[in-house]
Order: sequence, then C-alpha cells, then structure tokens
Amino acid sequence: MALKTAQEYLDSLRKLDIKLYMFGELVENFVDHPIIRPSINSVAKSFELAADERYSELLNATSNLSGETVNRFTHLHQSTDDLVRKVQMLRLMGQKTASCFQRCVGMDAINALDSVTYEMDQKLGTVYHQRFRSFLKHVQDNDLVVDGAMTDPKGDRSLRPSEQADPDLYLRVVGKSSDGIVVRGAKVHQTGAVNSHEVCVMPTIAMTEADKDYAVSFAVPSDAPGIFYIYGRQSCDTRKMEGSDMDVGNARYGGQEALVIFEDVFVPKERVFMLGEYQFAGSLVERFAGYHRQSYGGCKVGVGDVLIGAAAMLADYNGTARASHVKDKLIEMIHLNETLYSCGIACSCQGHRTASGTYLINQLLANVCKQNVTRFPYEISRLAEDIAGGLMVTMPSEKDFRHPVIGPYIEKYLKGVRSVPTEHRMRMLRLVENMTLGCAAVGYRTESMHGAGSPQAQRIMISRQANLEYKKKLARVIAGIEADN
Repeated sequence: MALKTAQEYLDSLRKLDIKLYMFGELVENFVDHPIIRPSINSVAKSFELAADERYSELLNATSNLSGETVNRFTHLHQSTDDLVRKVQMLRLMGQKTASCFQRCVGMDAINALDSVTYEMDQKLGTVYHQRFRSFLKHVQDNDLVVDGAMTDPKGDRSLRPSEQADPDLYLRVVGKSSDGIVVRGAKVHQTGAVNSHEVCVMPTIAMTEADKDYAVSFAVPSDAPGIFYIYGRQSCDTRKMEGSDMDVGNARYGGQEALVIFEDVFVPKERVFMLGEYQFAGSLVERFAGYHRQSYGGCKVGVGDVLIGAAAMLADYNGTARASHVKDKLIEMIHLNETLYSCGIACSCQGHRTASGTYLINQLLANVCKQNVTRFPYEISRLAEDIAGGLMVTMPSEKDFRHPVIGPYIEKYLKGVRSVPTEHRMRMLRLVENMTLGCAAVGYRTESMHGAGSPQAQRIMISRQANLEYKKKLARVIAGIEADN
C-alpha cells in the first residue's frame, strides 16, 4: 500500500474500536475530543511531512524488508546514516509541533526487537525473528503507527515481578494454548498509545528464571478485545475545552499518555516475540532504552528550538533584547540545546551493525545524551521564564482580553514595545507557559527526567560502558608504572 496521508491517518483512527476513559467517562469520539485532538495532530504531522517534498527524504526510507518506500518511523536502521537521519527527523518534528509527537517509542521498540529476536533464535532455535519481521512488514505495508509499551506499574520496587503481592503489577502470561497466549497486567506512561494502530509490548526489566511468566513480548492491535485505556491528565489540560486558542499556548499540537489495561488479552502465537526466554529480557530493555535515549537528542532539541525562539521574541516584545544579560541567557540556552543535539548525533555516528543487520547506537554516548537531557531542558526552561518575566503566570485570560469593557484596559496596560500588538505579546507568553508549566511541560520537562529510564538508570549504564579499567591502564602507562603494549 502507498504511504498514508495525514487525512488517511485520521480516517484510520475513526475505524478503531478504542475503549478509552477520561474524567470517569467513556469517550465516544476520541478523534475529535478537544483534549485529545492536539496529540493526534502531532502524530498526523509525521504523515504530512513525509508527503512534503521538502522533508520526504528525511521522513521516509527504503525498507530492507520490501525495497519499498516506508515512513522512517517504521524503518529498521540499516546504517549509521539511518541513525543520524533519525535524530535529524526528530529534531524537525519537535520544531514543527513544539510538543511530543509520540512515534519514537514504537520506532525504538521495533529496532530493539529486530536484533534481540534474531539473537534469541540463533541461540535457542526459536522462530521469533521471522514472526517479528512478518509483523513489521504488515506495519510498513499499511503505514501504521506503533506504540512501544515497556513500563509496568512495578508495585514495590524492592521486589522482583514474581515476588509482588499482586502478581499483575508486571504484565504476565496467564494462559497458553496451541493458538497463542493470554496476558494480564498494565503498561503505564504510554505515550501516544490511544493514537496508535498497534501496541508492541516488551518486558520492563531484566528477568530471572522465577520471573519467566513476565518475560514476554508481543504485538496486538490497539483495539484488541480486553484492552482499554485510561487517559492521563496534564497540567492545564482543560484549557483546551474553554474555546480559547491563546490561553492554551499551543492550540494545534500536543502530547498524550495513558494507562493501558490488558484484561486477559489473547495474543495469537504468530504475534508472540518472546515467551519465557528471561535470559534475553535484559538485552531487550537495554537496547530499547539505548535507542530511546538517543531519540531525546533529537526531539527535545527541536522543542527547545521553539522555546528559545519564543524567549528571543519576548525579549524583542519586552524591549530587553539589547540587554547584555538577556543576550548571554539566549546564548546559554542555544549552547545547552546544541550540546544535546551533539550527543544524539555522536551516539548515532558511532553506532554499529548487529547480527540481524540492524544498526545499534553507541550505548555509552546514548546514555550520556539522556543524562544531559535530564538536566538541560530544565535550565533552558528556567532561562526562558527569566527572560519572559512574571506576566507569563499572572496574565488575564483571553476572554478578559476580548471583553468589550475590560479588554481595552488589558490592551493598554499589558503593552510592551509600542510597535508590537499586545495580543502578540500575550500569545508568546502563553506559548512559554505551555512549554514550561502547561501541557507541553509533560514532554519537555518531566519526560526529560524520567522517560527512557530515570537519571540513575543512565548512570548505571554509563558505569558499565565506560571501561574504567582501560582508563586506569592509560594512566599507568603515562605515569611510567606500566609498559605500553
């Protein structure tokens, strides 16, 4: 099939029988719901840009499975150039949406699964890799959106999955037959799950033999019987229902997370990619996390570009653009943002080919990238708030601004530079508020901290990958303690 247009993507979502709850009610039409639609628009942007000749080379790739052109979000990386283009694409998507566009997790999941299932088959004689590639070809042929579902609720973090008082706190297999398996549990923080056609499930931590019922990976349609979604709240989310473009800050685009419940879901055996092979759970987690930590060197940078631009515009609107301290703050924001991008590019350029042919990033540099992401967006946000000024959080509403009696007073007293309309200043302030405190702060701030593993997870991987003993040897040689050999 041909690549989907943005409209065809929207039409495909309407055909899904998604069971979604929000604010205690079943949502009848999630595609047009004012809170949800901005997140759908962000995903649709990936289809729109793929069809735009200015960006098609970046958004599309040639499939190694079919030789056909596919959306890069469904592509298996076949070179370090593919890895670099991925980061460039994610930066572009961030620039165009100023929000989380939700497709990275699926892309990172399929790339991790490809190499791990191949290696599993080589060692154990299983047939998971063939199954996985058949599934992926279906995804590519139909230009589908995939949700990568890894994070379990986890319950008591001091206990392993099999030790939990409630065994469902990690998703597990509760039934097996010749036709497939039955699974029960949940996945939390699922970015873009409601906007996806397929859910690709992976274990969330390394497993032991006692945990083998939890060492499971599979894919099911997002509207499979037994799956339902509970929509996650975001800061200021109900502003989207007030009919005010200005107060939302970013009225067109947004992100989305959901709690996904698997209530005895049947998975056909041809969609099962891991079933009890606990020895490979850790590898799958590490590779997915590595890819996803690379992703943050693109997507957060693109969003950062918009925030830097908004701060610079506010300096113009406030009449402070020539102040040396404002110039210095903007330079620092750019420096931090480009450092993140440099890390994303570096771990891509130093990637390597796995046995399946799919390329993996440099794990050490990917974890350094994400460690920086846990810090730099917070500082960029702080500086943006500094430049914006306190009016960002004390400004009256758009309804007040449009009011025939009090509106003229707001127009008069919230004026900045004479040549700039007050409305422009207010809109830019709301954009910064959205990105640093509102709905977009979910993706730009807190997700930067905890997405793809919280800071300590990266520090553990940095410790493992750093080869400290080799560095000690270098020092011994230079100090004359040991010969160089």
